[in-house]
Amino acid sequence: MTTPQARLSRLLGSTSMARAYTLSVLGATFGSFAIEQMTSRVTFATIILILAVLGAAILFVRREELSLLRVAPTSLLMFLVLALLSLLWSTDRSDTLSAWVWLFGFAFLAITIGHIRDTLQTVRAIGDTLRVLLGLSLGVEILSGILLDVPIRFLAVEGNLAVGGPIQGLFGTRNMLGFIAVIALITFVIEWRTQSVAVPIAIPSIALAGFLALLSASPTVLVLAVVVGTATGALTIVRHTPVARRTIVQWMLGAVVVLTLGVAFLFRHPIIAWMGAGSDFSTRADLWNEILNFVALKPFQGWGWFGTWGRGEYPFSFINYRLDNHHESALNAFFDVLLQLGIAGFLLFVLLGGVALVRSWLVASARRSVVYAWTPLVLVTLAADSMFESFTLTGAGWFMLVLCALRAGQSRSWRESIDAANTGVIPTLGRLE
Repeated sequence: MTTPQARLSRLLGSTSMARAYTLSVLGATFGSFAIEQMTSRVTFATIILILAVLGAAILFVRREELSLLRVAPTSLLMFLVLALLSLLWSTDRSDTLSAWVWLFGFAFLAITIGHIRDTLQTVRAIGDTLRVLLGLSLGVEILSGILLDVPIRFLAVEGNLAVGGPIQGLFGTRNMLGFIAVIALITFVIEWRTQSVAVPIAIPSIALAGFLALLSASPTVLVLAVVVGTATGALTIVRHTPVARRTIVQWMLGAVVVLTLGVAFLFRHPIIAWMGAGSDFSTRADLWNEILNFVALKPFQGWGWFGTWGRGEYPFSFINYRLDNHHESALNAFFDVLLQLGIAGFLLFVLLGGVALVRSWLVASARRSVVYAWTPLVLVTLAADSMFESFTLTGAGWFMLVLCALRAGQSRSWRESIDAANTGVIPTLGRLE
């Protein structure tokens, strides 16, 4: 006869629990805005706390499957430590501590999922979650913009579907909807290519994500589409190149990327005018110039970690006062980190994303299954979006960055060699699978 403790342990370590837990975390993470608006921030914080405690219990039960060296990327741990240490020089320690708890909470949830689900299982779970949330978003927009023809204020839905957008869905802003829709497109295409879902589900899912991305009318969606499409083409070329010539092709593509970025910078004004984003870019340029003035005052350590600017702390309140605006972020993740954690935080943030992108790109280049392309393509999306928004530092964006960084580090890192030496297992990444 088994004891209650044994039954609980078996339940926490089961694959059914892992799948249910993953879907719960993803639903709470991607649906955070709607949950907060329909309940309260305290309710949402309670949900995240319960999920974190449950995740800790699951990891404890599965502790024999885990390697201490590979729990999380070193750059992630260092970034979290620096954000916590910024309590010492923050202008508001209580707000910094609260923001750090949120930062750590979403990172812990991502780490948990990264250890209990493999890449394909993660893609499938994200696909299922985003299918539901995008479907509900379209339903809410139809209700508001066509059936009732009135805005739904508490969900920040303006009801513009009948006039072609912009729409927000359940994500609060058109830019966030566009960002989520692009991640969904990548996920749905990978599901389709890996035959993880039936074609009658995959094709309508891709159409739904594309439709909502278009109707979001977000200026960043076009940029994300071009960047992700280019990255997909480049990765396809590399994957179909013989192994002997793959390194040369990688370097050539890298040179093309650098050259393209240089040309884009030189012709940035005509490009911005062609996109019709002149006013948006002008707003961002004014904001970034003002931020650099405050970065110069505390260049190395920053002003302390706050995440979003919603609470009116200094210097964010003064920046908004100077610009006569109400920005809730730097509209650029890199500028935000530079302002809040200084040069040290900026370098760690770039290291976290950059190393993850290189690792995952090399893995996707070597592995035969197309599912490995999901991680680098999502990281490319996060990097491109970080140039125009600060989504990567909070909520779903931060969660995805940590998850992808962990996934990349599990397949290709110095820890793998150490584990191989201790266990006698030889890494096989260099072979096509």
